Amino acid sequence: MLLQQNWVSPHWAWQSLGKPFLLFVFLMLQTADLQARRGHQFVWKTGHWGRCIGDCGSGGIRSRAVWCTHAEGWTTFHANCDQQDKPESQRRCFKVCDWHLELFEWEVSGWDRCGLVSAAGAEAGAEVCVTAQHGLQRRSVRCLQKLNRTVVSSEICEYFSPQPPAEQACLVPCPRDCVVSQFSGWSPCGPGCARSLQHRTRAVIAPPLYGGALCPNLTESRACGAPACPLGEEQHTYSLRLGPWGECRLPHPKDAEVTVRTMLDLGSDSAERSASGLAGSHAHHPAGEVEIGYQTRQARCVRSDGKHVALSLCLQDPVTPVTSRSCVIPKDCATSEWSPWSPCSLSCGWGSVAAGLRSRRRRVRSVAVGAGKPCPELEEREACSGGGKAPLQPCPRFAWRTSEWKACQVSLLLDPQDRHHQKEAGLCGGGIQTRVVYCAQIVVELGTHRPKEVARPVDGKLCQGPAPATSQLCHLPCLAECAVSSWSPWGPCLPESCQHRHGGRGFRMRQRQVVVDPVGTLAGCPHLVESIPCEDARCHEWLVSEGACVTDRGRCGPGHRVLEAVCKSRKGEEVPHHLCSDLPRPEVVACEVPCARDCVLSEWSPWSPCSHSCSSKNAEGTQSRSRSIVALPAEGGKACPPERALQEQRACNEHQCVHFFWEVSPWSSCSEDVLGTALNTTSSWSGEATCGVGIQTRKVFCRKSSSGQVTPKRCPESIRPEAVRPCVLPCRKDCVVTLFSEWTPCPTACQPGNATAVKQSRYRIILQDSASGGQACPDTLYEERECEDVPICPVYRWKSHRWSPCVLVPGSVRPGPPGQSEACGHGLQSRAVTCLSEQGGSAAVGDCVRWAGAMPALVQECFIPCKDDCTFTPWSKFTACSSDCDTARSRRRSLTGRSRKRDKCQNTEVYPQVETEPCPCEEFTSQPHGNWSDCIIRGGPPEFQLGMPGQGVAKECGQGVRLRAIACYDRSGRLVEPSRCSSSGYIEEPCTVPCPFDCKLSDWSSWSPCSSSCGPGVRVRSKWLKEKPYNGGRPCPKLDLKNQAQVHEAVPCYSECNQYSWEVGPWSPCKINSEQNSLHCGEGIQTREVRCVSTAEDHGVETVPSTLCNQAEVPEAVQKCTLYCPSECAVSDWGPWSPCPQVCDPNVMQTRTRQVLRSPASSKPCPEVSQMKPCILNQNCFQYQYNLTGWSGCQLGANATCGHGERRRLLSCQRSDGATVSMQLCQQLHLEKPLPTSSRCAVGCAVDCQLSPWSAWSQCSHTCGTGGQMVRGRSVVLRAAGEGRPCPEQLTQHRSCPVKPCYSWLLGPWSPCTVQGGQCGDGLQVRNLTCVVHDASVSATSKPVENALCGELPSKESVLQLPCSVPCPGDCHLTEWSEWSSCELTCISGRSFESSGRQSRSRAFVVQAAENRESCSGQEMETRPCSGGKCYEYLWQTSLWRDNVRTVWCQRSDGMNVTGGCPLRTKPAEVRHCSPPCRKPFSYCTQRGVCGCERGYTEVMRSNGLLDYCVKVPGLEDKKADVKTIAGKNKPVNSKMHDIFKGWSIQPFNPDGKLKIWVYGVSAGGFFIIVFLIFTSYLMCKKTKQHQSPPPQQKPLTLAYDGDIDM
Repeated sequence: MLLQQNWVSPHWAWQSLGKPFLLFVFLMLQTADLQARRGHQFVWKTGHWGRCIGDCGSGGIRSRAVWCTHAEGWTTFHANCDQQDKPESQRRCFKVCDWHLELFEWEVSGWDRCGLVSAAGAEAGAEVCVTAQHGLQRRSVRCLQKLNRTVVSSEICEYFSPQPPAEQACLVPCPRDCVVSQFSGWSPCGPGCARSLQHRTRAVIAPPLYGGALCPNLTESRACGAPACPLGEEQHTYSLRLGPWGECRLPHPKDAEVTVRTMLDLGSDSAERSASGLAGSHAHHPAGEVEIGYQTRQARCVRSDGKHVALSLCLQDPVTPVTSRSCVIPKDCATSEWSPWSPCSLSCGWGSVAAGLRSRRRRVRSVAVGAGKPCPELEEREACSGGGKAPLQPCPRFAWRTSEWKACQVSLLLDPQDRHHQKEAGLCGGGIQTRVVYCAQIVVELGTHRPKEVARPVDGKLCQGPAPATSQLCHLPCLAECAVSSWSPWGPCLPESCQHRHGGRGFRMRQRQVVVDPVGTLAGCPHLVESIPCEDARCHEWLVSEGACVTDRGRCGPGHRVLEAVCKSRKGEEVPHHLCSDLPRPEVVACEVPCARDCVLSEWSPWSPCSHSCSSKNAEGTQSRSRSIVALPAEGGKACPPERALQEQRACNEHQCVHFFWEVSPWSSCSEDVLGTALNTTSSWSGEATCGVGIQTRKVFCRKSSSGQVTPKRCPESIRPEAVRPCVLPCRKDCVVTLFSEWTPCPTACQPGNATAVKQSRYRIILQDSASGGQACPDTLYEERECEDVPICPVYRWKSHRWSPCVLVPGSVRPGPPGQSEACGHGLQSRAVTCLSEQGGSAAVGDCVRWAGAMPALVQECFIPCKDDCTFTPWSKFTACSSDCDTARSRRRSLTGRSRKRDKCQNTEVYPQVETEPCPCEEFTSQPHGNWSDCIIRGGPPEFQLGMPGQGVAKECGQGVRLRAIACYDRSGRLVEPSRCSSSGYIEEPCTVPCPFDCKLSDWSSWSPCSSSCGPGVRVRSKWLKEKPYNGGRPCPKLDLKNQAQVHEAVPCYSECNQYSWEVGPWSPCKINSEQNSLHCGEGIQTREVRCVSTAEDHGVETVPSTLCNQAEVPEAVQKCTLYCPSECAVSDWGPWSPCPQVCDPNVMQTRTRQVLRSPASSKPCPEVSQMKPCILNQNCFQYQYNLTGWSGCQLGANATCGHGERRRLLSCQRSDGATVSMQLCQQLHLEKPLPTSSRCAVGCAVDCQLSPWSAWSQCSHTCGTGGQMVRGRSVVLRAAGEGRPCPEQLTQHRSCPVKPCYSWLLGPWSPCTVQGGQCGDGLQVRNLTCVVHDASVSATSKPVENALCGELPSKESVLQLPCSVPCPGDCHLTEWSEWSSCELTCISGRSFESSGRQSRSRAFVVQAAENRESCSGQEMETRPCSGGKCYEYLWQTSLWRDNVRTVWCQRSDGMNVTGGCPLRTKPAEVRHCSPPCRKPFSYCTQRGVCGCERGYTEVMRSNGLLDYCVKVPGLEDKKADVKTIAGKNKPVNSKMHDIFKGWSIQPFNPDGKLKIWVYGVSAGGFFIIVFLIFTSYLMCKKTKQHQSPPPQQKPLTLAYDGDIDM
């Protein structure tokens, strides 16, 4: 306002306020401008959306960067940009997780048709198509949720796999024009003088494709050449033309003779009724109302030339055509409004991507009447989403789940026939274990990305992919008893603790080791240590070694030995002397060195082994030692002691023959450690799941070998076994079962009221059995209950009321004089049909439409006889039939009223009064059909369970039946139900499926003794063949056929080498042969006893046969000896050889020595006292090494037939000469032992194929007729392995179904188009509908039967009658359809472009009158797909040239001549033209397409081969003008010869087109020869002229011209 005022203010105001105000306005404008500029200078920019993060499902979030930038590109503060326009930086999204893979998939449609791609800027028709054009085809690619097939975002599926392409390049064949056949011949012309047309037609062979030209006219017509008729002599025929029936309409009220409106609801007004019906009242609902009206048609007389004439010319007979009839006023079906939509079926979903279905219904208010519109769909469905605010439960997923493996069962691998024999034995080794495999519903907790499983068994079809195995091989460990070694020798007397140095009470002990650990037995190993109490137990003792005997004085006589004592522990280890300090230490012992005359004795021998290991009342242990006389004394010397002094004996093993040992009871089961006893014990457990540490206890008591329990003091406390030990408490396993499956669905469709109660069931599966005191499994695994709230189908029925009187056409419409025509003839009558409920009350029409089936007819034709008609009583019932099949039955009727007096009514051929038909016959014959079925073994267990012996045997083989279906026929050869001939519908005959029998072997024999007495050997056992296999039984192992078809098994064994040893007695005194030696001294012989002994435990030495000992090491029983004579030098026996080194070396010597026991009296030297020999390998020096045998076979437990076992190899000590010696020799050398000596192995189990039980027989593949098959199957539960019985090839069995009769409506052929009462115009084609029975085979013959057997009639009346027209003279009309063309494929270069072909047919318009030619147009074509088509080629064909013209036509590759199909651009020329044109005088275009000269002229050519000009042939000047004229106008006669020679004249050109030089010479020569010949001919002809009549002058000219051919 201020501004406005300033502009209009006076001058003083302007001067005072103007300048400040202008300044203010300027500043305001600048600020606004800055704001506007800033708005345009700063804009929001966004980055790309990031990946969806967050929880799985619809709870994800994706983000993007948003920033504010200046127009020049630099980034600035957010505040500079308009905050209202700021783009969003976060958006909710569907987070895809790996487990969604099962929920979503790409759905790809098929490719659509290939469409041309319009190239940018390309002109239409610029490119000529040769074979094909580039195109593009598309398809729809969508990401779907599998459960309800709803479309979701493509990003979800792209997470798992890339999106399939939606477009691809393709080829479109070139446009192909319509192809038509050749024209037929012309139709014949009519007789007489009338001007008529004749026509010819052709048919469509192939439709236009890919933008090809449309089909040409299929008809041609032309006028017949008949002369015009003289005036008044035209000959005409006349035809009655009947027009189409008009619309059905109600008569005018004054014309109504009878009540033409029949209300279905008797007595109430229609308006009220319809109003009440619309209001929704259920008091009374009519099915509809029928109004009967009338319709008319026109009748005209047509002359043969198409002109209309008076009707009387057509009506020869007094019978007038029917031009009116009764009809039903059409009424459309009326329905109620739609009901509200039902709730959405969607009960679950994945976030926002789910969709369900909802439906709504409407009811029928009134049915359609007459030709009214039929009722529309009464139910409508559409997709919906869950709606509502509450989130939907997540939809279930499905996956295969399994129970735990059941216990291993060995019996399942045995021959089924042997299982009961071996049931009692402790089977072990390889077996089979099974588990339950089921499809489970996995419910995923909402909002979490890890599924929380709720296992609920569902139908296996819901799980995708192969199911896990239900069985597997397993191993059951074999029981093994504990095996122990033999006892060691008794040890020394040891105190319980070596802390006490003084002698006291102790124990002597012996041990044995565990050789084989026990497996699976409660009884452990026997005691491993035995003890005997003893006194004077010591831990250490002096070990004394004697020195040499040193005489006290002189060289012989008494002396002493110095004793060297070493303190050693009882283990043989040297220990400090102070440990033996409490024991007396021997230092010196007296001895004597024999003098030269003294008797010399040997050293004492070692003490012999103790005769008994213990002392009892009957036997005490003793041992002895001896020494012998080495040299005899001389006189005066010390005499030899008596013989008894040479023997010493002492008691040994004086302890009692009772020993003591700790005995233990078996361990108790593991129990909770209440007192914490086991807390301090340390033990390492294997990696099993432990549930705490418990304790096991056992009783420990001391036992005496000969009697029972004794006081614990008698057993050494130090080796007392523990009575408590910690143990792993086995985890308490509760029984685990799945949730119950959902109840099997109750029927949603309603059930009839008298139906039996429907039950529903559910089940659950045990996943884990209880163990270790866990909760036991429930008893109920299957539950059943009756369905509640099963809808009972409502019962409604139609009630038909009485028919109304017959309604005729109103009299005003009927032909004839008004008021005089009789009210008779054909009419219609109607009736009311209402709907009744079960109780008899009225119900809505819609209920009966839905529940009561087809509505009874509302209208039927009726007949009111006229005065002149014959009237009859209704037909009587048929007479009764006798039981005989050949009888007949009849029914009668009789004339009524005046008809009885009319003669025409008495004609029984026209009006029969008796009808006869054969009686129905109950005689049937059966006929076998199809092949015999497989042999079916009946019976068998209802359910197959692994582990039950004998299961499935009865089903696999044995006696069975095979079936063959029958077809049953009645006496007239019609097929009837097979139950009429046989209750089962089959012929049965017994059959046998042979049972397989396995190879049978005997039981194993006992093991043979070990083949070696020292070192490794083998033990053998065998079994022999009892029964060979047959019928696919298990094969036999490889048999030793030479030895009674045996199979052997050998295992390694080892015999200890010191088990049997040679025992030698002491040498006897040296015996001197006294006969040769009187001094009784010198060399002699001494003997000793040698025997083979076995040192069995607790028994002394037992003599055994000497063959058991090593024969190579038999000790000498006899040896030479020397008894030194008095005063001779006496020496001791040789000592042992010194040992050789471990590696034998001949440079190393082995020595032995002996001592001088008595020096000689004389100077005779003593014999040598030392000997040496080199260490030579395998003579006196041996090397030792461990030797391994080869691996044994896989050894199984005693009761095992397969599975895990052990293979062994034995270790022995081998000497370098190959002899096997005691293992101790190798052990003493501390050689490295090769390992291992045992390893695990497996013997493959022979697994017989195991099959599931047979399924139930399927439904028949055909509901009726022959060729139907029923099938049942079984599946492989466990595949065969090893040498088990293989799976049979037959896993399915088929049998033919009994041949049930097929009933069907058979449509007869269409009748010709008939116009009732006229010759042309609109009529009807009708065909019959017959109920026939047949067997559905290709060659089936159909036989008519009662209509009731075929059920409801086809509802559409158009099936039985079709409107048609018979052309009247002069009318245009369509021909009949042509035959279908042969099936043709669209091909590119001879290869099919499409999988299915096309075939076509057409009908052409025929014009009968020339006047109608312009108005007649139109032709029809049909195309249908077909299979088995061929590729055809279309090629141009040409005839030979004739006068530069030839015929060109298109021919298909099968020889058919067609129009269209051949490419116009390649069409050959039909007329030949010369180039350049022939414009020279007397020239014309020859057949060769070059210019030549007319007859009588010769060509003069240019150098380029073209015509220069024509020269007249000499001698033809007198030729007459008429000849010249004809020759000038008409082209010369062309012949092949002429063409050939013409070719010669123009062939010899140079490549540049110029004539070769020699051609000129030849041409000149030829020209002169021709002139010469002509001249000669002329003279000859002239001479003959004198003698003959003169010929015509043209003759010599013609001859002269003929000579011109050479040119």
